[in-house]
Amino acid sequence: MLPLGGTASRVPEKRRTMSSIKTSAEVDRIIAQSRRDAAKRDLGYRERALKMYPWICGRCAREFTRANLPELTVHHRNHDHDFNPADGSNWELLCVYCHDNEHSRYVDHTGVSALDAEDKVTPATGNPFANLKSLLKRE
Repeated sequence: MLPLGGTASRVPEKRRTMSSIKTSAEVDRIIAQSRRDAAKRDLGYRERALKMYPWICGRCAREFTRANLPELTVHHRNHDHDFNPADGSNWELLCVYCHDNEHSRYVDHTGVSALDAEDKVTPATGNPFANLKSLLKRE
């Protein structure tokens, strides 16, 4: 039975997978890009701090492995994330819990939280239901 157009429906060709498309030159290009990206990441302060210091929280002394390394954070001692000296003197490695505790202590000390430092949104003063009673009156 033919469709309304009168021609037989075509079965789509088997699509080629990405692995079958890649030539050795493309694979070499991907590997080179991956190595460049890794070198660029190594320039970041987190990677430099992880190479510089042992993987131990500076407050609670919890030890970290590759499995739980994302829970180890870099804390800026002077709370300035743009101040990253090459010797790492403004960094310390803290677990996420101690890092949160440190920032909450800083807020308690300064009296200013990150939310208070931002511009306040003024509340709405209009009342969308102000004229509702007159609209519901039957005349």
